[in-house]
This record gives sequence, C-alpha cells and structure tokens, in this order.
Amino acid sequence: MQDNASILTGKQKRFLRALGSTLDPVVQIGKGGIVNTVVESAAQALAAREIIKVRVLQNSPEEPKAAITALAQATGAELVQVIGRNGLLYKRNEEKSKIELP
Repeated sequence: MQDNASILTGKQKRFLRALGSTLDPVVQIGKGGIVNTVVESAAQALAAREIIKVRVLQNSPEEPKAAITALAQATGAELVQVIGRNGLLYKRNEEKSKIELP
C-alpha cells in the first residue's frame, strides 16, 4: 500500500468539507478504540465512497481528534477536518474516482 500523503490544498479541503457536511457518520469509534474491525470498515467505506464521516462515541477511551487522526493513518486517508466528535476522512480511489477535486 503506497502512502499517498498528497496534502490537500485549502480549496480542496473546503470542497470536501462542503461534501461532508451532509453525510451521516458511517464509522463509529466506541469503547474499543481503534480496533481492527473499525479500521477495516473504515477502509471499505473509503474504497466505496472516497469520503466518510467518522463519529467518536462518548465511551471511547481516546480523545476524538487523536482517535480520528489514528484512524486516518491506519487507513492511509487524509484527515479533512475534526469538529467536536465527528471527523471527515478522504481517500482517493485510484481505480474509479468519484470525487473530482478542484
């Protein structure tokens, strides 16, 4: 797995935040923290959607920002933003990209 840490520009992050504002969280980090099942479901969701919202539940042992950052690193995704307990992750699907970044 190549690490494509292509840092997003401000314009691209704004674009992705706008897309993400209407999304519902598809991955939840609970009392287990960042476990393999969470990483796998996030990776699958990213492959299908390219952009996902992640929610850190109240019972998570980790701080939301730390947990979402760790999940981004584990999946090789870009951390677009963290607001409260929600985070937005983006990972381009090289085979069939759905989102055209500005």
